[in-house]
Amino acid sequence: MAMSVGSAEDGEEQMNSSINTTPLVDVMLVLLIIFLITVPAITQSIQLSLPKERNVVTVTKPENILLGVSRDGDVYWNTKLMPDNQALVEALKKESVKEPQPEVHIRGDEGVRYESIGKLIVACQRAGIAKVAFVTEPPPNGS
Repeated sequence: MAMSVGSAEDGEEQMNSSINTTPLVDVMLVLLIIFLITVPAITQSIQLSLPKERNVVTVTKPENILLGVSRDGDVYWNTKLMPDNQALVEALKKESVKEPQPEVHIRGDEGVRYESIGKLIVACQRAGIAKVAFVTEPPPNGS
């Protein structure tokens, strides 16, 4: 804060209580320049080739395992309800030793929680299943 003292001739000293904003403006301009220099460096990323959307016709072989997950998180092997995750792992272990190993196709309800799908993938991994695929509906032709 800057203060100026009036002339001593008045006999009374006057105080100037105004704030000198010049240092504040200097600091703000320096901060603005720093942010303008550092923001482009932060937003840059490495060059990646992201996967493209494609529709592959589902080839349903009799040996493929079709697992369905309902909105409530219930897991179905074809149409048979699996009682728990451990029973699913045991059934998948029996299938994983076959030659050639069958594929697992997962069909999840649109409203199912990601947690339920994640548990199903972990069960396939624990059982030693090598190939897991997700079955979805193709997008409408207009999009």
